Amino acid sequence: MSLAVLRSRALAGLSAPEVAVEVHLANGLPGLTLVGLPETEVKEARDRVRAALLNSGFEFPAKRITINLAPADLPKESGRFDLPIALGILIASHQLDAPLLDAHEFAGELSLSGELRPVRGTLAMCLSAASAGRSFVLPAASADEAALVANATILPAHSLLAVCAHLTGTAPLAPHLPAVSPAPTFIPDLAEVKGQLPIKRALEIAAAGQHSLLMSGPPGSGKSMLAQRLPGILPPMTQTEALESAAIHSLAGHFDVARWGQRPFQAPHHSASAPALVGGGVNSIA
Repeated sequence: MSLAVLRSRALAGLSAPEVAVEVHLANGLPGLTLVGLPETEVKEARDRVRAALLNSGFEFPAKRITINLAPADLPKESGRFDLPIALGILIASHQLDAPLLDAHEFAGELSLSGELRPVRGTLAMCLSAASAGRSFVLPAASADEAALVANATILPAHSLLAVCAHLTGTAPLAPHLPAVSPAPTFIPDLAEVKGQLPIKRALEIAAAGQHSLLMSGPPGSGKSMLAQRLPGILPPMTQTEALESAAIHSLAGHFDVARWGQRPFQAPHHSASAPALVGGGVNSIA
């Protein structure tokens, strides 16, 4: 057939809605049209995919190629759609036979040589893919982060050729097992603080009751130092809390697997404005 449909994920805040990557080949003047509200980095996929296919030993079909990223009203960003677009072109042009395509979801940025580069937001995408009952094929560099999702089948790959070999059954990809590094044992201890008995008592009450706390005082009075020690008296994070915290860091591209399960602490400058604290712009996730 000249039509191929693959599944991937977009990012909308903390959620990862499903995206159907539809690739259609037709007769006419050779060209590639990409529709479905793609941003600039997604439109540039046409050049990355063409070079990756040629350098991987495949042919880039000299046909009229139409690629639709559905739903059309959902903005698409980043290079995560490179891999499903390349696979869709191979399947639609009959260069690749993938009978088990519906059991997988795909995400990954392609280099010009066909190697897969990591993408941000893999944790949120794998959470959604696991709930849909599909395995997730993604770059090997993003596998440790994605494997934190319980009951998710993560299939890491280093290149486009490795994904093609998996889909044809020639060399199946091995599921990735989570390898979480132990959290560092050093946490700023409230016992190190001399004096400050009233605020230490307030910190203990806030931690015990999960209350908000506002500290006010002149510079150098110890507000940031005391706040930095609040995570040390909080209970360990639950699995749900750890996933939510890690998903936010993953969307921002700052997630570190070694910090899994650690309660985050941020110390913004005292002159930071409200937009700097909560984030600004159309697609801000800060």
